Amino acid sequence: MLRKIRILLAAIFFSAITLLLVDFTGMLHAWLGWMAKIQLLPAVLALNVAVIVLLAVLTLVVGRIYCSVICPLGVLQDIFARLSRKRQKRRYTFSAEKRWLRYPVLAAYVAAILAGIGTVVQLLAPYSAYGRIATMLLQPVWKEANNMLASFAEAADSYAFYSVSVWMKSLPVLVVAVATVVLLAVLAWRGGRTYCNTICPVGTTLSLLSRFSLLKVRFDASKCRSCSACSKQCKAACIDYKTHSVDYSRCVVCGNCIESCKFGALTYGLGTDRTSAQKSGTDGNDATTVTDVSRRSFLLATAAATTAAMAQEAKKVDGGFADLADKVVPQRQTPLTPPGALSAENMARRCTGCQLCVSECPNDVLRPSTDLMHMMQPTMDYDRGYCRPECTRCSDVCPTGAIRPLDKVEKTSVQIGHAVWIKKNCLPVSEGVSCGNCARHCPAGAIEMMPADKDDELSPMIPMVNENRCIGCGACEYVCPARPFAAIYVEGHEVHKHI
Repeated sequence: MLRKIRILLAAIFFSAITLLLVDFTGMLHAWLGWMAKIQLLPAVLALNVAVIVLLAVLTLVVGRIYCSVICPLGVLQDIFARLSRKRQKRRYTFSAEKRWLRYPVLAAYVAAILAGIGTVVQLLAPYSAYGRIATMLLQPVWKEANNMLASFAEAADSYAFYSVSVWMKSLPVLVVAVATVVLLAVLAWRGGRTYCNTICPVGTTLSLLSRFSLLKVRFDASKCRSCSACSKQCKAACIDYKTHSVDYSRCVVCGNCIESCKFGALTYGLGTDRTSAQKSGTDGNDATTVTDVSRRSFLLATAAATTAAMAQEAKKVDGGFADLADKVVPQRQTPLTPPGALSAENMARRCTGCQLCVSECPNDVLRPSTDLMHMMQPTMDYDRGYCRPECTRCSDVCPTGAIRPLDKVEKTSVQIGHAVWIKKNCLPVSEGVSCGNCARHCPAGAIEMMPADKDDELSPMIPMVNENRCIGCGACEYVCPARPFAAIYVEGHEVHKHI
């Protein structure tokens, strides 16, 4: 019964988080956004004390159930392990805890968080790793399926679905996502929860508490026949049937061992283990009976309901802008961080690179950074769109506080950068033609067209940028028709300002 409950809850959480990460409409966040916020590392970085205390209490009561139910990367390992068990005759065996690897990795991880070395944090964080897998590998498939439905709907004069662009947001991050899947698959195929119990810093952190949990998998040595069935089914490799012991720091309470034991020697609940020493002191008339597992099973969470139905959302309309050819993305001295990020330092310290904001951005502005120090953290470019002042999607979905929640009014006053005009690229100067696209489409009114020659009102009109009013939304850069280099681009600010 314990195993069935665990599988049911894991399936619900895994499916819901996957839908949250691949969704591009923003509709599912209202129902499923809390699932991202209860992940341990995002809760710690967001200083969400309530969630941290809840997870700590949960672990102290029932053990490391977080790893086998709530963590999507843990459930993915179980899926790979399940597939391997169907092909392999050899099952798992007990192995000693590898402390020489677990705790140095945890120490290095904490040091990386404190030092703001984002790449190390993102590579090891389990929720972020699964976020890369979902957004880089699964979301394109989800979008293509949506586009197929959109074509059918269009043929039937229906607007139930709308087409979206499918494009590669970052080749390096795609490679990292593929490498992560391969690594997890190999480790799970060979040893089940090897990654979870040797590398994952979240698993190691929870192991410090799980060894003291109230409810545990317990041995009754008087009933054990040393058949080794429990050890062969333990994907955490934490059950030593020879000594009738369980390493509770690695046990993820999957329930496989209890279901595999045919003699009732394993139970999950309160009490103490009946060891071999206790067995030798009994006369065979012990009145203790095996507690029915179904009565001992502890329900850990309520079932969540979700739907994969795509909702109607208005098509992206750019006010009649011309269909522009690809342009070269400018090399910004200071990368742009999303409104609400406060500063580049805050982004570096709090962002786990889960890609949720990237997958949710409706304007195709956010994409993973390729900078080695901050790889996979979101950065902004305006070659496919601009950051609309009325859009707050990224700040709404961020679970860590790396992008602070903003309302629409507040966002219009946040200056993430300022526009810079490049005279030699501007069409009125280089081609002698009138333009003014940047001034017409600036939502902040920060650009005004002025005569190139103050003394000649008939001279070409060129843009003048008022940096005090510019919010860095990138509308000017996006609509600039100059090719291959735009005549106006946005330079980022290390620290955001309010204007």
